[in-house]
Amino acid sequence: MTVGGSGGAVAEHPPPSRTPAVPDAGRRRPLGARLLGPQRRNLWFWAFVGPFALGLGLFTYVPLAWSVYLSFFDAHNTVSPSGSDFVGLGNYTAMVTNEAFLGSLGTFALFTVFIVPATYALSLGLALMVNRLRIAQAFFRSVFFLPTACSYVVAAVIWKLSIFNGVRFGLANTVLGWFGADGTAWLSTTDPPWYWLVIVTVRLWLQAGFYMILFLAGLQRISPQLYEAAAVDGARPGWQTFRYVTFPQLRATSVAVVLLLVINAFQAFDEFYNLLSDARGYPPYARPPLVYLYYTALGRDQNLGLGSAGAVILALIIALATVVQARWFGLGRKEE
Repeated sequence: MTVGGSGGAVAEHPPPSRTPAVPDAGRRRPLGARLLGPQRRNLWFWAFVGPFALGLGLFTYVPLAWSVYLSFFDAHNTVSPSGSDFVGLGNYTAMVTNEAFLGSLGTFALFTVFIVPATYALSLGLALMVNRLRIAQAFFRSVFFLPTACSYVVAAVIWKLSIFNGVRFGLANTVLGWFGADGTAWLSTTDPPWYWLVIVTVRLWLQAGFYMILFLAGLQRISPQLYEAAAVDGARPGWQTFRYVTFPQLRATSVAVVLLLVINAFQAFDEFYNLLSDARGYPPYARPPLVYLYYTALGRDQNLGLGSAGAVILALIIALATVVQARWFGLGRKEE
């Protein structure tokens, strides 16, 4: 404190600030203490997440890393090749020049052209109908979602043995017989390729309900005030309201649905294998990438190195397709 004369003002200076004590930088807490956090606050987090993370790393990431490792070796009938079996990028070169593997990618592209628009339109139509219901909405939502819980293997067997079974039997041929039409060997006829009808319908039945739920969530987020404003502006209920209000508001949901549909199409295996394979093996047509890689890695030759290289190429294609779609649709971009 400073006093400036008898009538001078008294000027007070703040006390000098105290610098907080800095802990010794050389002393680091043990790793276990840092993971548990202060006062063991993270203990329950690790108790619940730890087993899942351990299983994820042990059964997912370790096999993925080992598959990448195998792709650089000539691994026939073994998952632990020696250093003398190292072939570098030879397996990758063999896969990208293999006509059978390229044909399987073409099968995937054709399957995507069929299944993505069909599932998108069907699931969106179901969501619009269920959303307009005023009674029993939960019942119909559950009915359409229920096939999602069914196994792909079980659904494929039902389609093969009960609906599209042979020429003389099956529900489809029975219905055709009512109209005087001849029966069709749905799964073995290649001209025209009726097997696509079987494959696409079973996938539609299995997954349309799941994407319907996603569209329902998007529809319920649309503010009713938008529809009121559209009605004031003269928009007619029905197509105009759907085109100018509903569909634009479902943009984010639509992007997510399309991305998931394309990724799931890449992973198609169960319905193809269980519908088309028999005691004689798998036919030479309609082989998606996973079916081809299955026979490459676990077939007669058991070329695990070549199969692993194909799996890595397929994973890279999926990642590239996802990134391209996300950039194309502006996923994650802030709306202006």
